[in-house]
Amino acid sequence: MNPKQLSLIIALALGAASMNAGASGYRFGSQSVSAQGTAESNGAEAADASTIFANPAGLSRLEGRQFMGGVTALVPHSTFQDSGSTRFTRTPTGGKTSQDDYAPEVVAAPSLYYSQKIDDRWTAGVGVFVPYGTKLDYDWNWSGRYALTNIKLEAVTINPSVSFKVNDQHAFGFGVDAEYMKARLGQGVDVPGSVAAAQASGTGAVLARQILALGGNPAALATAGDAHGSVEGKDWGYGFNLGYMYSPTESTRFGIAYRSSIKHELKGGAIWDFSGVTSDRVVNGVLQNASHRANSAARVDLRTPETLSINAFHQFDEKWAGMADVTWSRTSRMENIDIQFVGTTEGDETIRQQWKNTVRVSLGGNYKLNEAVTLRAGIAHDDAPIRSDALRHAALPDADRMQLSFGANWKLTPNSSLDMAYSYLDFKDANGNYSNNCNPLATTCTGNGETTRGTWKTHMQLVGLAYNVKF
Repeated sequence: MNPKQLSLIIALALGAASMNAGASGYRFGSQSVSAQGTAESNGAEAADASTIFANPAGLSRLEGRQFMGGVTALVPHSTFQDSGSTRFTRTPTGGKTSQDDYAPEVVAAPSLYYSQKIDDRWTAGVGVFVPYGTKLDYDWNWSGRYALTNIKLEAVTINPSVSFKVNDQHAFGFGVDAEYMKARLGQGVDVPGSVAAAQASGTGAVLARQILALGGNPAALATAGDAHGSVEGKDWGYGFNLGYMYSPTESTRFGIAYRSSIKHELKGGAIWDFSGVTSDRVVNGVLQNASHRANSAARVDLRTPETLSINAFHQFDEKWAGMADVTWSRTSRMENIDIQFVGTTEGDETIRQQWKNTVRVSLGGNYKLNEAVTLRAGIAHDDAPIRSDALRHAALPDADRMQLSFGANWKLTPNSSLDMAYSYLDFKDANGNYSNNCNPLATTCTGNGETTRGTWKTHMQLVGLAYNVKF
């Protein structure tokens, strides 16, 4: 079973504690509405308390006490078209060959930030945000069900931070990341393929004798359908983030920010449901026993990627400002993932991941329309960490993406304002040809041995709104 690929991906940033907003994987730039308006290019701007996420050294530029509370609505649209998915027997999986409603209509990602100037040198703050997540619900009879039927990843990061201002040119920042991660994954179990393979090899007669001895009807084997497995896991993980900001002039700033890797030991349980395979309970029990799948504890160890960002900001005149960001993510940490079924004789399931490191580049700008309104815009290109079609799994059919963003800040009073942002993310078509290297008849590993072939097409819209207040 492949329970924790999800986690891994999650940790990939669908994300541990915060890696840079917008990074590929499960992260979509929902950590700051003001940053979203510039396609997350404003790491060196430090205009509000959300600088805690982008670069904690930027806290040194904030006066008094500031609060930001926001929410970003993610509106995805994805489709899948099958192109020849097969069982481990190399026969078609059957089922629905297209999917267009497996992604949720809308998902909300909240964020909260608070900063407080302590004295002329020290400023402290804390951020709470969703670093990444995902939720996919494929039909249980789709052609790729043996790889995945559903996945849900939820993560939240608490990030207390502090900055130290050396002088007007140099400032440093440090933060601690406490990240809670919860993941759930489900997939079909290829019982029909297993029965067909057993009968072809001559071991079907053994199953029939077992069923007869227990009072069941072997004829029910001909009607066998899929079983289903689900795995859940959760964990707290801890890391840190660092930042440095250099301001050669009041109108120009350069920043460097680093977020560490976070180690997670996702622990939970695996449940296998064979109750609906046939109408004969005896047959179902014999088939589950033959599958070597038993309800148990489950665990997966993973380490999320670290990120390094370099960014710049320049105020050209009273109205125009430009900014840029380049972020490197060490997503190569996400290699093969081994899912362990603790306390059983089931072999691990290995998810072949082997992600590559990625780079994200973004450019943005601000235009001060008048004393009350500042307009924002930005564009970004984000690499996907997936190396090839053969390593693209249904849990994360990711691909390189372009992001176009627009935003605005509207001052309500001298001490309060609203941030608004809209982003459109366009993903390249994602072709998949992923094969599980195990099969249901193996006793040293767990897996369906399926090959999922098809094309995912995705685009996404983000709508953000945040309230800022200084006091």
